[in-house]
Amino acid sequence: MERENRDSRRGVILVTGSSGLIGTSLIFRLTEQFSVIGFDRQAAVPHPPPNVDGVSVDLTCEESVGQALTYVRERYGETLASVVHLAAYYDFSGKPSPKYDDITVKGTARLLKGLKAFQVKQFTFSSTMLVHAPCQPGQRINEKWPLEPTWAYPESKVKTENLILAERGSTPVVLVRIAGVYTDRCRSIPLAHQIQRIYERKFVSHVFPGHIAHGQAFLHLDDLVDMFVRLVHHRQQLPPTLPLLVGEAEVLSYDELQHQFGRLIHSEEWQTWEIPKTLARGVAWLQDALPFGGRPFIKPWMIDHADDHYALDITQARTLLDWEPKRALRNRLPLMIRALKADPLAWYREHKLEPPSWSTQAPQSRIGEW
Repeated sequence: MERENRDSRRGVILVTGSSGLIGTSLIFRLTEQFSVIGFDRQAAVPHPPPNVDGVSVDLTCEESVGQALTYVRERYGETLASVVHLAAYYDFSGKPSPKYDDITVKGTARLLKGLKAFQVKQFTFSSTMLVHAPCQPGQRINEKWPLEPTWAYPESKVKTENLILAERGSTPVVLVRIAGVYTDRCRSIPLAHQIQRIYERKFVSHVFPGHIAHGQAFLHLDDLVDMFVRLVHHRQQLPPTLPLLVGEAEVLSYDELQHQFGRLIHSEEWQTWEIPKTLARGVAWLQDALPFGGRPFIKPWMIDHADDHYALDITQARTLLDWEPKRALRNRLPLMIRALKADPLAWYREHKLEPPSWSTQAPQSRIGEW
C-alpha cells in the first residue's frame, strides 16, 4: 500500500517497447519525476533505473496483455498519467507481413481494450512522418499534409492511428509522426548502410536512383526523448486529439550526405551519379536473387522511394510544447565516423552489418584502399 501511494503521488507512466532504442532512453528520463512501468517482450533493459517496473508482455496475445494490465492495476491503481506506445513491427524487406497487423495494429487494439479499465490521462502513439505523401524541395510537410503511405510500415501506422482515434473514447491522444531517428554513433539503418558503402568504397556508393538534391528529415534520439517528456508534462494543455510532426528543420540532401561522409571517411569528395530507376531496379533484383555475395540492403522496392523528399514544418510542436531540436545531423556526422574509425568491428556489430574480410586483418591505415 505504501508503494502504491508513493507511485500515485509521483504519477505513473506506462511505456511499451521499453527495451528498444527509444524506450530505453525514455524510461531513464521519465524516472526523474514519474514511476515508470515498462512493457516489452524482453521485460526491461539491463540494469533498469529505480522506479522502473519491467513487465514481460506479448502484444500478439490477449491473455498476456490482460495479465500484465491486471498486475499494473493491482499494484499501481487505475490511474495512468500517460501511456507512451512505442512497440511496433518494422523491417526493410518491403514485403507485406502478418506481423504488421498482429503486432502493430491488433497489438494496439489489445492494449486499448485492456486500458478501458483505467483512467488514462494521455495516450501517445509513436508513428512516422512516412504516413504523409512526400513533398518537393522548397515545400514543408505539416500535420494537414495528405496521408499517403506507400509501403507496409507506414501503412500499418496509418491503420493504427485510425484505430486509436476510433477507440479512444474520452482519452486524449497524441499521434507523434517522427523523422528518421539517429544517435551520435548512428543507429540509423539507412545512414549506417550509406556509411558502409562509402567506407568500403563499393561501386554502388557512387550511384543513386533519383534526384540527389532530395533528402529526408532526421531527429537525434535525445531531442526525441525530450519531446516525449514535454508531451507528458503538457498533457493537460493539449488538444484531445493531436497529430504532431517532429524532426530537424534542416534536411541534408543525399548528395550532401555523400560528400560529408566522403570527406570524413576518406578525406576526399565523393562523386555520385544519378541513374534511371529502371536500371537500378534491375541491378537490385539481380543482386537480391544471386545465391552468393550476401544479401544487399537495397531492395527493388526501395528504388521507387529512394528520392522521396521529406522536409517538416514543426510549428505545432514549437507552439504547443515550446520544443525544437537542439542538435543537428550535420554536426553529428563527425561523431558517427569517429566511432566507426575508433573500432570498426564493434561499429559493424552494433549496426548488424557484415564487416569486409580485410577489416579483420588489415591495420587502420588500409581503410579506404578499395
